[in-house]
Amino acid sequence: MITDKLTTKIVDHIKNNLFDSADIGLGGNSTNPTSNTLDVPLGLTLNPSNGGLTITSSSLNVLEVKVSVAGSSIQGKVIREVGLFDGSDMVYRINFDGVGPFSTTETLELFILLEVEWYGK
Repeated sequence: MITDKLTTKIVDHIKNNLFDSADIGLGGNSTNPTSNTLDVPLGLTLNPSNGGLTITSSSLNVLEVKVSVAGSSIQGKVIREVGLFDGSDMVYRINFDGVGPFSTTETLELFILLEVEWYGK
């Protein structure tokens, strides 16, 4: 049986070591699991040092990831995908119904909740 302590250690490891940047894109269809890029990436470098990526643990087994993009970087665009990266490796991607177009005075904030669960006997 997995213990609460191991769940916490897995969440902490993901939080502190796995996601170092994010990007958003215009593509909206499903991605091949072997893909290492978004379908139509904008090539933005969103990371903790520039305020574009915030990762917090909200409970024993849940991570909250916030991707924030200034409207000036996406003016007139409709965003349909977000990806989280570990170096050059895309480790998480989700597509969604398009949001936008954005003006320069707006900010896009995307919130991702990741839950670590164990399903065993």
